[in-house]
Amino acid sequence: MPAPLSGVFPVEESAELLRHYRYAVERAMRVLGGWIALTPELSAKLLLGRHVWDTAQHADALGKRLLELRSQAQVSEPSSAAFAAFMDEIEAPEAPGQTVERLVGVYRVLKPHLLGTYEWHLARTNLVYEPPTRRLLARCIEDERRHVAAGETVLGHLVASPALGDRALAWQGRLEARLAAAGGVGGRGVPAPSSMPVSGDPDAEEFIRLEQSSRPPGVPADLRVALAALGDAVVRGDWLAAAACVDPGAAGADALGTAGIGREFSGHRVVALARLGRQYLAKLRFDGPGSSVVLLTRWATGDLGWRAAALEVVRVDTPAPA
Repeated sequence: MPAPLSGVFPVEESAELLRHYRYAVERAMRVLGGWIALTPELSAKLLLGRHVWDTAQHADALGKRLLELRSQAQVSEPSSAAFAAFMDEIEAPEAPGQTVERLVGVYRVLKPHLLGTYEWHLARTNLVYEPPTRRLLARCIEDERRHVAAGETVLGHLVASPALGDRALAWQGRLEARLAAAGGVGGRGVPAPSSMPVSGDPDAEEFIRLEQSSRPPGVPADLRVALAALGDAVVRGDWLAAAACVDPGAAGADALGTAGIGREFSGHRVVALARLGRQYLAKLRFDGPGSSVVLLTRWATGDLGWRAAALEVVRVDTPAPA
């Protein structure tokens, strides 16, 4: 049976879809590049740096294909104002403590959606007169599969506490609702997600190994758990749980109130850690939309495990009034 000479997409419609794809990809390229300097975690920083190049290549290839479809080359066009607003929200998390939100937006929402859309489009292209579009989509599909697997690997490493897991799920749900309301990248709805298995990625695993090797050696695992518990409690505003991480006779115990009460934080991280005999000094940084606080803590271990034996607020940063 001869192959049909008419396909699902006329030339003008195919060019329109590629302009919509290029809008999402071009913005993603700029977002990934801009986030590199804002992201403190080495594994995430290396992930963004690796993928910004591939994303730039996709934008260029889509733009060149437009000229072959009798359309102006290198043009980007959102399918709707709602999709542009969705991309604005993807780009919004810029605080140092919002690495998880950044990666969730790109690797659990945007890129899986692009992957599913490219697969949907490829299945509807004409075998006779659309080989260039088919080759372009196949290349983008291969890269997006790899990107999603790598992003999920790094997220699995960074989402190391129930509080971070809850944040990741909440942000993912919010973005997916926005995407569905916008009608997806092409304005034609959100296709079923790809059935690809999400497995470990060798590049991402190497990025994680490099991050771990840069940490101070010999820090007890249960101390890291204690530090994370204190940080999570302060971010949640759970002062009873935070107090449980502090020795009852700790010097400067009221520093917890100074650091957190009346402030809202989106995340925390250890910015310095040093051994002092059998004890450890740790600086915890808490970041939020209104301020950032650095808390110096000294940790000692006993019958109840690691507890903060001394606390001091050493820095508070608040935005200058507009």
